[in-house]
Amino acid sequence: MIHQMAMSPVTYSASACCRLVAAAAMGSFVATVMVLATPLVASAQTVVAVVNGEPITALDVESRTKFTQLSTQKQPARPDVINELIDEKLKIKESKRWGIEHTDAEVDSMYANMASRLHQTADQLTQNLQKGGVNPLTLKTKIRADSVWQQLVRGRYSASLQLSEKDIELALQAKNQSGQSTTSTEYTLRPILFLVPPGAQATIDAKRKDAEALRGRFKSCEAGLPAARAMGAVVRDQVIRSDLNPELQKVFDAVPVGQLTAPEVTRHGVEMWAICGKQDSKADAPIKKQTREALATERFEQESKKYLQRLRREALIERKQAEHTERK
Repeated sequence: MIHQMAMSPVTYSASACCRLVAAAAMGSFVATVMVLATPLVASAQTVVAVVNGEPITALDVESRTKFTQLSTQKQPARPDVINELIDEKLKIKESKRWGIEHTDAEVDSMYANMASRLHQTADQLTQNLQKGGVNPLTLKTKIRADSVWQQLVRGRYSASLQLSEKDIELALQAKNQSGQSTTSTEYTLRPILFLVPPGAQATIDAKRKDAEALRGRFKSCEAGLPAARAMGAVVRDQVIRSDLNPELQKVFDAVPVGQLTAPEVTRHGVEMWAICGKQDSKADAPIKKQTREALATERFEQESKKYLQRLRREALIERKQAEHTERK
């Protein structure tokens, strides 16, 4: 352009010259801004590791670090974050090799379900992540990797993940809990409520006396439930429970079938439980259920760890910052 201006016979007006100067100045300013911004962009896009040809950037590491801070309230070590991202690359690629993949729509659905468990919409979760400096893609990638990996490990190692009753018993013995009951009781219950309207707290004592009177003559659910209704109590629908916390189970165990628990004041009034039946349940007792779940998780983590170690040994992992190529 300068060469053309020098060779052209056209005479430029003063206003045209001013516009040219302004344009040149603006061009210089834009160029300066671009030069200053280039290191920032380059820094964000710096590749810190390559896993089988797939890059992990500094921006990926920064976003995952902030996500971990938000979810655990702890500052993760940078090498740990990079290792986590490397593992995710390996998990997704290996699962794909075995034909296990999720579409973006499926991942979005799992993302929305996670938001729902947090009492948020997907958009609200996205906004909250972005406020914390987290790219939502960070969480979606983690969801994708964890989901396909679960399917892959459980599918390939289903035999070694199976638990026998002997496995559970040995685990209970290791925790000195083998003497505890591993069977569960199923309770057939009918909640009975003497309703106290809001603001009528003065009637609680009277309702408690009515409840104690009913309890004294309650000998069976067949005869007692109609008597409760005749006294003005609300008899609720039958409930069958076996997954009780130890304290409540102790209360129900102490009450014979056909009788009532002691009256208890609740926010709705005075409440009791009619014990209409007890029987052995096929479900595990809480201690056995907890032991089974813990042992299953332990087995899965062991197989997952061994699998990942093998994938690392076979993978080409290049850490750019360390400036060396490693096979782990």
